[in-house]
Amino acid sequence: MTPVILAPAILREYDIRGVVGKNLTEREARAIGRAFGTMVARRGGKTVCLGYDGRVSSPGFAAAAAEGLSECGLTVWRVGRGPTPMLYFAVFHFGADGGLMITGSHNPPDQNGFKMTLGPALGAMPLFGGEIQALGELVRAGDYASGKGSVAERPAFDDYLAHLAAEAGTGGKELTVAWDAGNGAAGEAMLALTKKLPGRHVALFAEIDGRFPNHHPDPTVAANLADLQAAVKKENADYGVAFDGDGDRIGLVDGKARILWADQLMVLFARDVLGAKPGSPVIADVKASQVLYDEIAKAGGEPVMFKTGHSLIKAKMKELKAPLAGEMSGHIFFADRNNGYDDGLYAAARLFRILGAADFSLAEFLDRLPPVVNTPELRFPVPAERKWVVIDEVRERLAAAKADVNGIDGVRVKTADGWWLLRASNTQDVLVARCEASDAAGLARLKAQLARELAASGLSLPADAAGH
Repeated sequence: MTPVILAPAILREYDIRGVVGKNLTEREARAIGRAFGTMVARRGGKTVCLGYDGRVSSPGFAAAAAEGLSECGLTVWRVGRGPTPMLYFAVFHFGADGGLMITGSHNPPDQNGFKMTLGPALGAMPLFGGEIQALGELVRAGDYASGKGSVAERPAFDDYLAHLAAEAGTGGKELTVAWDAGNGAAGEAMLALTKKLPGRHVALFAEIDGRFPNHHPDPTVAANLADLQAAVKKENADYGVAFDGDGDRIGLVDGKARILWADQLMVLFARDVLGAKPGSPVIADVKASQVLYDEIAKAGGEPVMFKTGHSLIKAKMKELKAPLAGEMSGHIFFADRNNGYDDGLYAAARLFRILGAADFSLAEFLDRLPPVVNTPELRFPVPAERKWVVIDEVRERLAAAKADVNGIDGVRVKTADGWWLLRASNTQDVLVARCEASDAAGLARLKAQLARELAASGLSLPADAAGH
């Protein structure tokens, strides 16, 4: 292969993402396939599953990556177009040694990328952090494994769909559910799943279209759930679910069209999982509500607060043998009856089974949670050379003041009013903040404390620091 140098900006913490035609072309795709294949082959691997999403550039990138993988001597199984979790499922289902997914997740249509994981025989962990940098170095050096491999079609869609349908079940009360794929890669699987379920189902934007013509497929942004909320109201649905661009995250609204965030949904899942596995650890990231940690404990589990980042959460989950984990971003991981990867459709199937058997609605569940007021996730730009320094400065001042601080990921400060968080993003030059209290007055005091700490480091609290 002609030498290729990957732009440093595309080598991210958890995956590779770039702008199509600018720093990511089929040339880079082939090189990335060759480098990932080299990493699998040098660990003794023989087989790799390859999937792709619905972006315009994805079929070409998949073909190029397949060439690179096979040039390492690997057998490449093309599992088809679909959500990223279908690729994860295929790796376990077919017993592959690795998995490569062509996806730009929820990024804008002009971008694309690659997510990579090792198979169960090689540790069943995603590539992230230093390993992605090592992949970039393999490409730069042209230090590839060589061999005569093969490429074969091995569709996973039907088996994946059967897996989802089995989890959703066919019993329970009749539910009306609205589903929004946002024209992302989960659309076809979502539509096929709803046809197997009892009750009435309303599908929105199930056609896979990498241009995302209706709304951006990121359910953590409230504006992107407006169509789903409208559908829930119009159809008098029991609830609505939404997925991000590659289907590994879930969004949720109740029958009153109120948004449930992932830490609220996790309470419902934790109660269900802990009913079968009492005493188990349940992991959530530092942005999650204190209500979640308290409710895990009440349900007989061991609440574990950990760093934000789906690859980091997966590693911690494996270390602790936790049956459940989740992030505020909507990544939910089950390892009790699934294999510990994040899957929005699988989470939706689990939710359907739970609510079908419950003597309460999703809206009633939300009404019964302890009331808190909190800010949305606040993100504000900080120069790259300052973002980690600011966290260190704040940490030192808090230590001097003998504050109650959890430092697992930035600083999460507990006070009599509640808590506030300040952390540096792993993937962007931004700081992330959040505050939560039991009432509006307490929230105002927490925001004032956060503002003072930011001011002491020459920064201002973002203007969108409203409570909800």
